[in-house]
Amino acid sequence: MSALRASIALGNRELIRITRQPSRIIASIATPLLIWAFIAAGFSKAMGEQSGQTFTASMIPGIASLTVMFSSIFASISLIQDRHEGFLRAALLSPTPRLWIVLSKAWSGTLIALVQGLIILAVLPILGIPLTPTGILGAIAGLVCVSVSLIGLGLALAWLVDSSQGFHGVMNTILMPLWITSGAVFPVTNASPWLKAIAYANPLTWIHDTMRRSLDLPSIDSAPTWLPWTISITTAVLMVLFATLVMSAKNKRP
Repeated sequence: MSALRASIALGNRELIRITRQPSRIIASIATPLLIWAFIAAGFSKAMGEQSGQTFTASMIPGIASLTVMFSSIFASISLIQDRHEGFLRAALLSPTPRLWIVLSKAWSGTLIALVQGLIILAVLPILGIPLTPTGILGAIAGLVCVSVSLIGLGLALAWLVDSSQGFHGVMNTILMPLWITSGAVFPVTNASPWLKAIAYANPLTWIHDTMRRSLDLPSIDSAPTWLPWTISITTAVLMVLFATLVMSAKNKRP
């Protein structure tokens, strides 16, 4: 119970820090929306009215995950800030297990990312795609998997990188290729064989597929329903454990 209370306290601290920086929240939402608007406006008309509308709508889960990605980067970089301010040393010297420290970052960052992602999904009814309760719950579960996975990966990298500038460079080098090759913009099934192989090996592809299936958008028809959910949940759990393992290494000082 003490570990749980510590995790809640650390998570609340993160929420207070984020809400005091509204520019970060606005940037996390505005940038993906602008990307979606330009890509949709540039390619949808070239596909015809019906196909263009489907293409525009099918991008929404990927754009929502991009919003979550930006939010996850901000949530992870706070680990570097805590290290420089000396707060991290106090947290690590406390009896709180490293897992609960990771979980405090994960749940607080996921809560903010989830709100931002749902704002993006609210565009779907405007495009003529109805949002059902089942669809919303499935999309929420997918967004949670995206956020927890990326925050776990981000925390592991933040533990290994000493500067905010270096962290941004490393995250952009890893996360942007992951997002681009995940079928966030163009359908994976129509990709070249080599790109399709990369996409199928990308966990983010399957997380996007869970959201598209829930929202009745075009998905990977050849995959059974259980496969995307299994990969998504497994990835989220493994990234949390990976972050915990990296932060538990004795050769790294806070």
